[in-house]
Amino acid sequence: MSCIYGLTLRGIDALPVEVEVCLTGGLFSISIVGLADTAIKESRERVRISLGTLGIKLKGHISVNLAPADLPKEGALLDLPIAVGIAKEVGFIPEGVNGIFMGELALDGRLRKVRGGVPAAFLARQLGLPLFVPWGNVADVSMVQEVEAYGCSNIGELFCHLRGEKTLQKLDFTLPQAKEIAVEPDFADIKGQAAAKRGLEIAAAGHHNVFLVGAPGSGKTMLAKALRGILPPLSDDELIEAMRIRSARGLPLETDRFRPFRSVHHTSSAVAICGGGIDLKPGELSLAHRGVLFLDEITEFRRDVIEALRQPLEDGCITVSRASGSATYPASVLLIAACNPCPCGYLGDTVKECTCSPGDIDRYFKKLSGPILDRIDLHLQIPRLTPEELLELDSDAENSSAIRYRVMRARSIQLERWRHFGIKCNAELTERIMKKYLGLSKDGRAFLKSIGASLRLTGRGLSRVLKVARTIADLAGDKAVKDSHLAEALAYRGGFSFER
Repeated sequence: MSCIYGLTLRGIDALPVEVEVCLTGGLFSISIVGLADTAIKESRERVRISLGTLGIKLKGHISVNLAPADLPKEGALLDLPIAVGIAKEVGFIPEGVNGIFMGELALDGRLRKVRGGVPAAFLARQLGLPLFVPWGNVADVSMVQEVEAYGCSNIGELFCHLRGEKTLQKLDFTLPQAKEIAVEPDFADIKGQAAAKRGLEIAAAGHHNVFLVGAPGSGKTMLAKALRGILPPLSDDELIEAMRIRSARGLPLETDRFRPFRSVHHTSSAVAICGGGIDLKPGELSLAHRGVLFLDEITEFRRDVIEALRQPLEDGCITVSRASGSATYPASVLLIAACNPCPCGYLGDTVKECTCSPGDIDRYFKKLSGPILDRIDLHLQIPRLTPEELLELDSDAENSSAIRYRVMRARSIQLERWRHFGIKCNAELTERIMKKYLGLSKDGRAFLKSIGASLRLTGRGLSRVLKVARTIADLAGDKAVKDSHLAEALAYRGGFSFER
């Protein structure tokens, strides 16, 4: 009996699978046991024909056991380890072969790319075993340090390496470098909306959630898309986190360090956004980790979908439990929610009159509960500009590069201040850390006490006001949080008021 290692994915983690192969006499057949799905059971023909291209003629009954037996296995990741295990059992490769193998086999012996390269590299580093992957997975596996990994294009190259006839080149650690690429739309392309631009700059600097409300055509979507251009590039650790999630989903890796931007349609289900399903894949919330999750027309989403965002917006992660098990995904996102002020979209508009009744407006916003709005730091009204105003406005607006420079400077201040707490930005501050290290000035404390009775803020609301004020102070280069910073932060917390 021969034994080598493959892997299967659970969420964004790779779990080791021991591939045991036993060859006995009788008519030729291959049986695979160990909670394998249909894709794995169909690998019998792919393995048989690809081994035949190397002159390996299989005889007798071949039993393949995937251990542990109670762990569900899915996908074509186990094609290669099954083929290696059989070749080892029939004596085509040496008995001392060891390692983790992953890859899908073509009928001519070629190795096709599979999802999960980055999680597989973490598993190989944890177990201290060499990792053998298809050439298509080389880029993602190379992102993980201190891993002995090899890429090969077909099963013949791999077997030559295992037999000592030819040595595969060991993969070097490489990460994509930050590139200066223009992002569309640029903030300079957005005319007017100075207050909204200022709010988005604060949101980018402190990773604060934003709620945009305005009439159709006021520029909400354009502003949300422009936010990506002022966010700082992903750091090495953040890049690995983001690529680990994309790799587990089988999505192509990014060749730059732009932060993720996921725009979700309002017909999406809770599983699509939060993750889960039979194979516990991460959802849009996790794919936007360390980046932006944009929910346009948020009032059109189902209420259960919106309420599912409560816990991840607070904790920065989400645990999904299903009958097949549970998985925890990272979900530290900058949420941008956008909607109209009423069903017809023209409440408070200076051009077109609103036709909605008060009951229509109440039902329209009923899907947005108090706890959800409490978790959004900046509430911004986006007024619609008339054609005359658009034509009169000066086009010499500040571009995204200049704003991104200020955002990166504020982020570096936060990173240096909170480094020993393991915190990257102000939005992640805990109550204990804020109470001791926020830096609230005497004037700021007196200002909060003087208007405390009229604020009507919850404990969470007050905490988020203080975090936003800390970000405003960082943008200004001030060490202390002053009353002016608090006043601006409270202005973004006032909610919405439209006149009919």
